[in-house]
Amino acid sequence: MTNLLELYVKLVGLVLLGFLLGRKLPTTVPTRLAQWLFSVGVPISIVAFLREADLSGQIWIAPAIAYLAIFLGAFLAWLGIKGQAYFTNTIPQDSTQGSLILAAMVGNTGYLGFPIILAMVGKEYFAWALFYDLLGSLFGSYGLGVVLASHFGGGVRNYWQITKAIIINPALWSFGLGLLLRQANIPNIVEFCLEKFAWCVVALSLVLIGMRLSRLNSWYKLPQAAMSLAIKMLVVPLVIGITLPLFGVIGVPAQVIVLQMAMPPAFATLVIAETFNLDRDLTVTALALGAMVLLLTLPVWLWLF
Repeated sequence: MTNLLELYVKLVGLVLLGFLLGRKLPTTVPTRLAQWLFSVGVPISIVAFLREADLSGQIWIAPAIAYLAIFLGAFLAWLGIKGQAYFTNTIPQDSTQGSLILAAMVGNTGYLGFPIILAMVGKEYFAWALFYDLLGSLFGSYGLGVVLASHFGGGVRNYWQITKAIIINPALWSFGLGLLLRQANIPNIVEFCLEKFAWCVVALSLVLIGMRLSRLNSWYKLPQAAMSLAIKMLVVPLVIGITLPLFGVIGVPAQVIVLQMAMPPAFATLVIAETFNLDRDLTVTALALGAMVLLLTLPVWLWLF
């Protein structure tokens, strides 16, 4: 409970700081901060945390569970759309259907999931969250997510650009570099600075979330967003979380996987929605509401698992 309260103080405090800064600073600041975190901050922090992570056990099953959660979320969202059409005789527009499915699929397992895992579980099991995000959520959003978005929306359909964005992702390259440097001997002062830098990046990631939330002002599609969030943050983590012992995942690793599955929709869904002309207002509402709902659901998952 002490760790949870400490996490809430830091989580809410840093996001609120980012929210206030986002209202005051020029709109270019969040963009530049995001670019720096993507290109420099997050890759270096991955190398730092990987040095202390435990890679033993069935850690490679984490991406497989991520794909299972992604496909289950998409399938349940599709069922929800069909159910709405059956009972109300109204069919949402294709762009709205695409945003509903995307919001139920991919979670914010990086910028938000990493800080929560590190605070509640620790660096020893961070690799489980890392494998879930980089080998699961990343390809789920910019792979399957793009395919669905191109089906339901319009806009740019340059798949080579999407493929290139995945291949040159600095986080993926730093992930490989971190694995190679795990056994390397480096001076204590460098190790100390590397760790402090990594924790600063975690804090800046939360500030960036607050900055982006300060730009989200759409709420009129709340009922539709609630359906996607119920699937993404409640149904999928519960259903798959109960079955984790069947995959041999128990204890702290199971807690990490469940927390990653229970994250709110990723900001990548907004990027995809804008690129392929999906329902941006619905996506924005799901992002903002999901960040607030997490404060209520987080202790529930910690208690259940």
